[in-house]
Amino acid sequence: MLEQLVFYGLSVVILASALGVVLLRHVLHSALLLGLCLAGVAGLFASLGADFLFASQILIYVGGIAVLILFVVLLSGRASDFVLKQVNEQWMAALLVSGIIFGGLYHIFGSTQRSPAQDNLAPTTFSLGKLLLGDFSIPFELISVILLASLLGAVLFSRGDS
Repeated sequence: MLEQLVFYGLSVVILASALGVVLLRHVLHSALLLGLCLAGVAGLFASLGADFLFASQILIYVGGIAVLILFVVLLSGRASDFVLKQVNEQWMAALLVSGIIFGGLYHIFGSTQRSPAQDNLAPTTFSLGKLLLGDFSIPFELISVILLASLLGAVLFSRGDS
């Protein structure tokens, strides 16, 4: 019962904030609601027992992308530029297509039954960490060296002639 309450509560938060992102005229408010929507999706991952996806969602999307969007919005111009005029003349067609897609997905996933194997969910970070630092430790470190070399190359190319 509590799991369903958490799921429906997070679903309402996600849907309301996603609608706010699309419908609000103030760009800063839309960016903040995008962060709330992404945090709600992370909450769904946490409630499903996918702790690696939860941490990735918080660190990458909420912590990185939403903050980057906020910086772009705040550093992009004057305060009067933050309020944008909504220009969407085909909202009725978009609503119709969204309803058809929602109906199809509900028809596909609404009739499926949960298998008993889905109830035995285990945390995924331990097994992923064991793989990355065990069997795949050499390729993992090689990728980090390649990324470091590409970062140094990007810095050297961006310096120019000085």
